[in-house]
Amino acid sequence: MTTTRRRALLVGAALSVSLMATACGSPGDGGSGAAPATSGSATDVEAALNAGGTITVWAWEPTLKQVVTDFQAKYPKVKVNLVNAGSGNDQYTALQNAIKAGSGIPDVAQIEYYALSQFALAKSVTDLTAFGADKLEGTFTPGPWGSVHSGTGIYGLPMDSGPMALFYNKEVFDKHKIEVPATWEEYIAAAKKLHEADPKAYITSDTGDAGFTTSMIWQAGGKPYQVDGTKVGIDFADAGTQKFTSAWQRLVTEKLVAPIVGWSDAWYKGLGDGTIATLVIGAWMPANLETGVKAGSGKWRVAPMPQWESGGKATAENGGSSLAVPEASAGKALAYAFLKYAGVDEGVQTRLDGGAFPATTAHLDSAEFKDKKFPYFGDQQVNQVLAESAGQVVSGWSYLPYQVYANSVFNDTVGKAYTGGTTLQDGLKAWQDASVKYGQEQGFSVQ
Repeated sequence: MTTTRRRALLVGAALSVSLMATACGSPGDGGSGAAPATSGSATDVEAALNAGGTITVWAWEPTLKQVVTDFQAKYPKVKVNLVNAGSGNDQYTALQNAIKAGSGIPDVAQIEYYALSQFALAKSVTDLTAFGADKLEGTFTPGPWGSVHSGTGIYGLPMDSGPMALFYNKEVFDKHKIEVPATWEEYIAAAKKLHEADPKAYITSDTGDAGFTTSMIWQAGGKPYQVDGTKVGIDFADAGTQKFTSAWQRLVTEKLVAPIVGWSDAWYKGLGDGTIATLVIGAWMPANLETGVKAGSGKWRVAPMPQWESGGKATAENGGSSLAVPEASAGKALAYAFLKYAGVDEGVQTRLDGGAFPATTAHLDSAEFKDKKFPYFGDQQVNQVLAESAGQVVSGWSYLPYQVYANSVFNDTVGKAYTGGTTLQDGLKAWQDASVKYGQEQGFSVQ
């Protein structure tokens, strides 16, 4: 998860995904020059590495540069062309266009968890079960592992994860004698106390973010999306959703959240000068604070995500990406070899060294990972908190098979609640209506 990705999520234009158009792409001009395989096996993967060849990887995640270098050193017969085709929606649009054109299709594509199902349902990416992906059960934490499944298929390998936690400015909390909130009621009380003590300071900022909202509903036990192939149910009136909106509406109505757009210059400034005191966000955040908010060094700490019930142990995922193999790739076996290297084998440690947060249970459970001290966070062993969160992600969450489009119209619906034009609950109803309408137009059976 990077700053670029988050900006793309906030401002991404609508990406229209037609199932028919997506599924009908012809074979691409992938690396090996062979015809696309319709099946594969672990034996094929080993044979492909021995034979060598060229694959093209579309990804924007910066730590993959070193992964590619190391992979090529280990397998000198293999050439990997790493291409940044844009982040988030920009890459999905480019990938969609390549599939429709039937040319220029990569062998590997980085696809965020919330977007993967739409490509899987359209059969634009390969079911990796034949290559042995099903044998990786238990390799990854439940959130990411569930996110790469669609029906009985496995359509990507997790690359990272984003279990949520509370990042807070300890200096600000200490100054105003605010206890670290363990529940959302305590969080709201802290918001009031802070803003009363310093009218320029806010507990957090929020102007409307689809990823944050769905993650908060996820933690609250909400399951607004029910997906069974092309049959889709959308219901933002469920109990979990209402639990979130009733609490967060109080912060919005009482103007206790800063009206500052995330990832903007003003946002970075607020995190540095203490006027934005917390972030409830994914585990990929430490590297972003270290590089983007240098003024906060030594001031920030990490605590468990506040709970809806005292003593609760529920979290959610916020962000994260998989690596997938487009169905039209001409080098699927070699592509899968790269996926496994980057997501399961030596590449995982390479990415950790570069600041990524793992999805693999072995790395999350290792003493080396958990005991690492972060000078930025006052030498706190931050990963202990984040690893614990990874094991507490609520199960059963689903995204829409056209979540990319839905997220792009979030601010046109729910976003109005932040300007006083509606309430969060009414905004979610409008988002639901827009998502139902779009899904029906694309050929889904939506209720």
